[in-house]
Formats: sequence, C-alpha cells, structure tokens
Amino acid sequence: MQSLTSSVSDPASDLLRSEHRPLDAIFAPKSVAVIGATERQGSVGRIVLWNLISNSFGGTVYPVNPKRHSVLGIKAYPSIAEIPEQVDLVAIAIPAASVPGTIQECVDAGVKGAIVLSAGFKEIGLQGVELERQIKEQLSRSSMRLIGPNCLGVINPIAGLNATFANAMPAPGNVGFISQSGALCSAILDWSFRENVGFSSFISIGSMLDVNWGDLIYYLGDDPNTHSIVIYMESIGDARSFLSAAREVALTKPIVVLKTGRTEAAAQAATSHTGALAGSDAVLDAAFRRCGVLRVDTISELFDIAEVLAKQPRPKGPRLTIITNAGGPGVLATDALLKDGGELAHLSEKSIASLNEQLPLFWSHHNPIDILGDADPDRYQKALEIAAKDPESDGLLVILTPQAMTDPTQTAQRLKTWVENQPSQRAKKPIIASWMGDTDINDGELLLNQAKIPTYRFPDTAARVFSYLWKYSYNLRGIYETPILASDREAEIGDPAGIRVAARAVVDTIIDRARQAGRTLLTEVESKQILAAYSIPVVPTSLAASEEEAVNCAEVLGYPVVLKLFSQTITHKTDVGGVQLNLVDAEAVRRAYQTIESSVAATVGTEHFLGVTVQPMVKLSGYELIIGSSLDPQFGSVLLFGSGGQLVEVFQDRAIALPPLTSTLARRLMEQTHIYKALQGTRGKPAVDLAALEQLLVRFSQLVAEQRWIKEIDINPLLASPVDSANPNPSSLLALDARIVLHDASLSEDKLPKLAIRPYPVQYVSQWKFDDGMEVTFRPIRPEDEPLIVRFHETLSEQSVYLRYFHLLKLSQRTAHERMTRICFVDYDREMAMVVDYKNPETGTHEILAAGRLSKLHGTREAEFAMMVSDRVQCRGLGTELLRRLLEMGRDEQLERVTAEILSDNLGMQHVCRKLGFEILPTQVPSVVKAAIEF
Repeated sequence: MQSLTSSVSDPASDLLRSEHRPLDAIFAPKSVAVIGATERQGSVGRIVLWNLISNSFGGTVYPVNPKRHSVLGIKAYPSIAEIPEQVDLVAIAIPAASVPGTIQECVDAGVKGAIVLSAGFKEIGLQGVELERQIKEQLSRSSMRLIGPNCLGVINPIAGLNATFANAMPAPGNVGFISQSGALCSAILDWSFRENVGFSSFISIGSMLDVNWGDLIYYLGDDPNTHSIVIYMESIGDARSFLSAAREVALTKPIVVLKTGRTEAAAQAATSHTGALAGSDAVLDAAFRRCGVLRVDTISELFDIAEVLAKQPRPKGPRLTIITNAGGPGVLATDALLKDGGELAHLSEKSIASLNEQLPLFWSHHNPIDILGDADPDRYQKALEIAAKDPESDGLLVILTPQAMTDPTQTAQRLKTWVENQPSQRAKKPIIASWMGDTDINDGELLLNQAKIPTYRFPDTAARVFSYLWKYSYNLRGIYETPILASDREAEIGDPAGIRVAARAVVDTIIDRARQAGRTLLTEVESKQILAAYSIPVVPTSLAASEEEAVNCAEVLGYPVVLKLFSQTITHKTDVGGVQLNLVDAEAVRRAYQTIESSVAATVGTEHFLGVTVQPMVKLSGYELIIGSSLDPQFGSVLLFGSGGQLVEVFQDRAIALPPLTSTLARRLMEQTHIYKALQGTRGKPAVDLAALEQLLVRFSQLVAEQRWIKEIDINPLLASPVDSANPNPSSLLALDARIVLHDASLSEDKLPKLAIRPYPVQYVSQWKFDDGMEVTFRPIRPEDEPLIVRFHETLSEQSVYLRYFHLLKLSQRTAHERMTRICFVDYDREMAMVVDYKNPETGTHEILAAGRLSKLHGTREAEFAMMVSDRVQCRGLGTELLRRLLEMGRDEQLERVTAEILSDNLGMQHVCRKLGFEILPTQVPSVVKAAIEF
C-alpha cells in the first residue's frame, strides 16, 4: 500500500528550503545598472556608482546616462534597453518625474529588481502620490520587486554589495538592519564603526511603495547570515504583512524595533516625514507583543538587545541574581530592574548555605550578592557557580568595579573559562556582565565578549537589558503557548447545529434589520441579543413602550428593577437622565418611567424616547469591568479590557490586544491591568472565575473578528463577581449594559476594514462521508489542536513518516512543542493548514485522520502543499478529497500555482496528484519528482 504523503519546503517539514527568493535580485545580483550615473561631484548617481565599483560584489556594473559615453572610466549606455547583458538590479538616481517611465523601460527589459533612491513622491503630496500610482501600474506587469522610493539604498556587506550613496561600507556581521530613515542609516553607519557592530544586510526601505517590512523580514528570516533583525520604524504600512512575517520569523530570530512617534508631537513629525498616517501607539505596542517583536526606546538599546538575544538563551522568568563587589552598583541595577518589570531572585536556603561556606563573613547574605570590595577572581567564580545552580533564579548579572584586589582582566578570564566549560549550565539562563571603568577594563570586556557574554559599562543598563530579555521571552511564550478549549461544544466549529453557526445567523439578522432601517446605533436590547448569541451572559432585559408594560415586565422579573431609556439614537443614557435604579414596586416603576420620559424630552426631544428597558436590579457585589472594541486606522478592530463603570475614563486602567484571542492571549490581556490583581482575590476576598473570564474574552474576540459590520462595541459594565467554592454563583459574569455601533450602510462590504490578524477561516469548514457512512469534518487547524496532532503522529507508520519527510524522524522530534507550534499556530495568511476531524459517536472524543497545508512562497501567488493521511484510513479516498479541498482553498486564496516535492517511489501520492490535474516533473535530484498545477 502506497502512503498518501507529500512534502514541501516549509519551516515545519525539516526538509529542503525553497530556492525561490525573489529579493535575491536586489541583495545578490550578478549585474547592476546605475540609472543616472554621472561624474558630477557630490551627486547621488556618482556616489552610488563609486560604491558599487569600489566594493567588489563579483558582478558587472553598467552606468546608464544618455549624455555620456563613459562614467568614471566605465562604458555608459543611453538606456537600460541598450545594455547587452540581462540586468538583475537597477539603482535609479534621477528626478522623480522621470522614474515611472524608467520603470516601464526596466520592466520591458526584464529587470528583476530596482532601488529608487530619488525623492519627491508621496511625501510631497498629491503629485507624488500620482507618480507612485504610475510606478505600481508598471510593476503589476511583471514580477520585478522595488525598494523605495526616497531611500538610501541597500548594502550586503557579506557579498560586498554597496548600492547606496552612503559614505562608507559597514563591516560584515550577523545583524540585519532595516531603517525607514536614510539619514538615520548614515548615523548608524558611523556609530557601527565606533562600536564594532557588523551587519549581514543594511537596508534603507524608504516609503515602501512595493517591498515592505514583511517582505524584508521574511527574506532576512531565511538568510543564514542573519542572526537577529533590528528595525528603525516610522510607519508600519501593511499591518497584516508585517505581523504575519514577524510572528513567523521571531520564533527563531529576534526582531527588535525602535518605533518613533510615542508622543503626539513626534507622531506628527513622523507623518510629515514619511507621508504616512501613524496609528495609536498603544495599539502598536499590542501589535508588537502579538507577533513577538521587542520594542525599545533608544538606538543604543536597539543594538544592545539584538546582541544579547543573539548570544544568550531566553530567560524562563523575570528573576535576576546580581553578583557585585560594590553595594552601590548593585542598588543601581536593582532599581532599574524593578522599574522595568523584572524581579530580584530570592536566594534559596541551599544557595545561602553554600555562599556562607565560600564567601567572607560580611557578604550581603541576600540578593544582590555583595562579595565585597576585596573579591578576587576565585571568589567571583565560586559565587557565579552557586548562583547559576539556584532554581529560584532566571538570569545572572555579574558586576565588577576595578579595585585593588579585583583585576578585571583576570576575573573575566576566570568567568570565560568557567562558562566555556559549562555549556549545559550556560544554556539554561542568560549571563550578562557590567565591567565598570574606562580603559583598564577593555581587555576584560573583550574576553567576556569572546565567551558570548554581553558587557555593559553601567549596571543599570545591564539590568534593563535583562528586563527586555524577559519581556521578549514572555511575549513569545504567550503567542506559542498551547491554549485550551472551554468545552467540547466550542470544539464543534462549523457544526451546522453548533454555537458559532447559530450565532452568526442571529447576529446577521439583527444587523441586516438595523442597516435596512438606516441605523448605525443598535439598541441596548439588540446589543445584548448579539452578546447572548455568542454565549456572553447578559442581564435579562425586557422592552416596554408604556408605564403599564413596564410594570408588567417588572412583575415578571421580580423587584427591585432598573429602568433605562430605550432609544435608537442616544448611546449614553445617564447623560440625559435615562437611568432609574432600585425600583421596589409598581408605583416606583411608573414614576421612573415618567421621569425618564420628561428628562429626555427636556434634554434632547421627545423623538428620541421610544420607551424603556426593564432589568432586574443586580447587586454590585463584584468588580465592574469594561470589554470593548474600536477601530484603529492601521490595525482594524482592536480589543480593550480593564476597569469599568462610570469612572472608566478617570482610572484609565485598560489594556489593548488584537483579535482574535486564544485563552492564553486572553489571560495575558488581563494580566496587563491593575484590576487583575483584585480579580485573583485580595484581602480575604475570593477570586473571580478567571477561566470563565478568559473564555468570555475569547468569545467576544470571535464576535469582533466575525462580525465585520460592527465598528464599535462596549460592554460596560461587565460585572465579575467572586466565586466562593462553598456557594458557587452560576452568574459570576454578567453584562449589565452594552453598546454597538455599525459601519455606515453606504460602505460596501469589500471596503470594510480588515483585521490585522486574519481570523479563523470558518468558510473552509465542511463535512464529508466515507462510503460506509462515517462522517468527518474538514476544517482549518487551530492552536488548540496540538494534543490531537501529537496523537495523530502516534498513529503513523515508519513508511508514512519516511515518505513525508524523506527520512525517518523520531516521534519525539515530530511532536516536540517547539515543532508543533510551527504546525498548529498558523496565521491563515501565508499558510493555511487543514485537518480532517473525526468525532467518535460512542465516546465523543475527537481524532485527526489527516492533515494538509498550503504554504505560500514569499512575494508570489504560488504555494507548496503537503499532506499526510493516517495509515488506518488510507486507500479510502480521504487523501484525494483532502488534496481536492486544498486546491479549492488555493483558488479561493487567488493562488496561481501549487507544487509539491514527492519521492519518486511514492507512486500513491503521484497517482492522486495526476487524478486532480497535476503534472509530474523531474527535478535535479533523481529520487524526487515535482508535482505542479496551475489555475
């Protein structure tokens, strides 16, 4: 029996990486033409040409100038079409108005890459915007990629390529640097020589007309010479592209960003410089957290953090142990550590006992470990050995101030030797150092750096670096920690009788009715119906259009009750006297009805009064929270959680996240607020049901992600009552009030804002039956599926594993969490993975029978597919059906070509491919064939 397995060159497959790298034409060209090359001193065209010919990159350089026969002694050509060789890259340094025509000539000549150095585009206004439109029109005719305009250019120090008008060539190294500011690039170059920082790539991205952050992050992510990526950013551009790329790459290569515009004045300055609108800074912080990017505040931190992330392991917690030979520096480090969210590690009793044996009587006996001013290298080493083994510590900072008994060079040599002889210990927690002083500590710093121990002249800087390390580790853990499903019912995504399908139907009806009536503001009743459709508990609410109806509703609900204004135009009811509380009998209800009606009439007019809603008076015995969503111009809908109630604007205790959420991300959102400490239980008061609150936030995020016509939504307050185990309250979470605003009805559906992170694609959920009637569900994969995927791998035979991975891969390797995250945590934008889910009708348990995925190739409309079918259901048509659905999904995603690499002796997979229209092609490897289909 032939296994139905195929392979692709994706990060999860541990196989051959794709050779398709469209940006190689820019970063590793074989020939470069400089359009606008001239001999005029100080001109951009002259400097670029000189930089190319004075730094050998192994290719040919062609000056293009219609008025000269040669430039700098090199034969010049009047146009790109006259060059006899195929040109990979053009560097364009001519007036902006001439660029669109030049791009047209380059496209016609088959040029693969372009760098537009010229300024005068969208940053100058409408005229520049039109020029960019013309350039895009020409690019759409080909696969040529373009960096710029208004940029400094691109440098590949390792290859010797300098296609910039910078005044120097940086040293080769392992840091990929991308900047939106050309002027800052020049300053960074000067700084890098002084600090001895080397680069794998040095890129000025300009205004991102074509190549954007996502393209470059993917490219550097695949570059073996790049170990970390640092970015100076003024605007984010295509948010989804950035987040998708950063989320994938940050797992293996740290990405550190210095983003300008934290203050309003700075944001306005950045907008003026780049011609791009800046979004909310708090939303940007949330976006960075969501994709594992670390944000810093200064240029020095940008490179400090990149260095330490490339050299040291990520801490597993925020606890730092400090070893010092002087009390003052230890205090400075402690203050900086606590200020930035870190913690001092509490020394274990075992560590204190060991330190007592090795250190003088008067050592500090706590953390920071002050080993006194006469500490010699031996004392430093012994203290480090003990502290490194302490399980209560997540990282180590060693501080040295040069004193009579403390030689900085000898101490550094001793620590270097110890670290190099303890590779397993070193891999467990980061070690950083602060050698304080001037020239006398230079040799010691060099030794430590050779041992990959980052060094800092000031201890507070070193402590701050550790805090950044922990933030980075914490954010990544939140992204890739396996979330949980609240119940099996929520696992039934796509079940026709399931909650999600029913919810969408209810909500669609409510929203359609309001839009047809020309309303953008939903009533409180409608808003609560939408929340209830997504299983968010709401307080019972009845509608009354008269005093008697209000009394009847109150009698049914039971006293005391609350009356609130019912209006299709007024959203803040208390502002017009539209709320009456604690009504204990029928007469009180009548008076309240009259009071609301007269108050609204006097304030805004009788036409805004349509009656009242009647609700039970809920005893506010818990915490008032707010959960909401609003629209950000760059990231689409964003989520808000925090302290609610009438003083929500006063306390400003809130946190922001991007939808959709998992249970893990929901908990992280709560943890960022001050109210979270109270929700955990305080001063003898029991905690609220945090697991239930997590799932409520997940369902709320699903609502926001799926209902694109919703522009704004608020639950304020959401009452969260503590749950006592002796007297559990089934209504511990209750939405007391809700407000929903829709997009204007004149807006077409294709113009609705998109989420920055693509939501779960429910449109690809469907059912299928085997010939014997056994029913399965085809659905996109979820992070929660990790346990099911592990069990799926346990069912595979060695033959299936070999045919899928081209070699035998141990089960422990295939199911390691680090690898499972690359399989289950897809963003549905670059990758789309589908599983076949079987629910056993007798046991109610779920099982994965097959899995497949489409992985898009960066910068193209092509994807590679991979699939695997469990041995026990092979030869039953499931593999053919799975591949057919993957192809349908590819067409829906507007792909133009799908391919896969298959072993030559895997005849079963080849048969399935031919059956569905694939062409089987030979490859350079005799044992491998390539299946390809075009749409």
